[in-house]
Amino acid sequence: MGGIATVSGRGRKPKPTKLRELNGNAGKRALNKNEPKFDQITNIDPPEWLEPLAIEMWQRVVPQLCANDLLTVGDLHNVEAFCMAYARWRQAQESITLYGVVTTNPETGALLKNPAVTVVNEASRQMIQFGSLLGLDPSSRARLIGTPKNETTKNAFAEF
Repeated sequence: MGGIATVSGRGRKPKPTKLRELNGNAGKRALNKNEPKFDQITNIDPPEWLEPLAIEMWQRVVPQLCANDLLTVGDLHNVEAFCMAYARWRQAQESITLYGVVTTNPETGALLKNPAVTVVNEASRQMIQFGSLLGLDPSSRARLIGTPKNETTKNAFAEF
């Protein structure tokens, strides 16, 4: 019982071994030889069960992920979840456009928050979460890709 208890999932997520190799392994730490390797996907059609809005997003995102060698079999569930969150977000936005952010209770006349506002907020968080895992925003893209080891960054203030 003398050990320190730790909570799993806290702290910085480890960078995949492939990216550490590409970026030159600046920390010179041992590379994980047991890291799972999933098959790269070069092209894949959306699942039949996806809603039309989700398929629309799939057709925009998946070719970009494939072109940048960022999509593997292990990522498909994240793409599906991202696309479905996008579809829910769009549907809820349409409801807010039609009925407004506030609706009226037909029985009492009291003002109520449109339930679609909650759906928009939840779907937005899910899109951010799953999109980040896939490198679909600038900061996660930079984290995923990093700086190649042959490329040096120039300090804009070095000449001063």
